[in-house]
Parts: sequence; C-alpha cells; structure tokens
Amino acid sequence: MPARSPVSPKASESDALSFEQVLEKLEGVVTELERGELPLEQALAAFERGVTLSRKGASLLDDAERRIEVLLGQGEATEPLSLKEDEDE
Repeated sequence: MPARSPVSPKASESDALSFEQVLEKLEGVVTELERGELPLEQALAAFERGVTLSRKGASLLDDAERRIEVLLGQGEATEPLSLKEDEDE
C-alpha cells in the first residue's frame, strides 16, 4: 500500500485559486455535505477539502488585510499636516 502524501492534491489545486474561487468551491462543499447523502469516506474527504479551502480563504483575507494596513500606513506619511493650529490664531 503506497504511503499517503501529507498534502492532498486538492490542497495544491487551491493554491492558485482567487478568493472568489475559493469561496465558490467552499460553498459547493458545504452544499454537498448539507445534503447528507454522501457515504462516510466521501463525506470525510469533502470535509477535508472544505477545511483546506477555508484555510486558503482565511490566508487570502489575511494577506489582503496586511496589504491594506501597509497602504494605510503609507497614506499617513503622505497626508498634509493639519492646519488647525493656524485656525486658532
């Protein structure tokens, strides 16, 4: 019996997906599981795909959040100084 790879083929397939694609595939997995018609092994495989997709989606969201934080940080450095002190005079 061949040894199982720790990374399933579905995990490597999800690496190239956009957030929207990940979400669409995850919704499909959830729908499939909610039907309750899968045999146990297929349900477990679907659940595993769902967990992989969920983690990928969370990673993509984390990356987007970091990019936003960097952009906001850069924006603060380039904003003009407040003129409120000049208004008080």
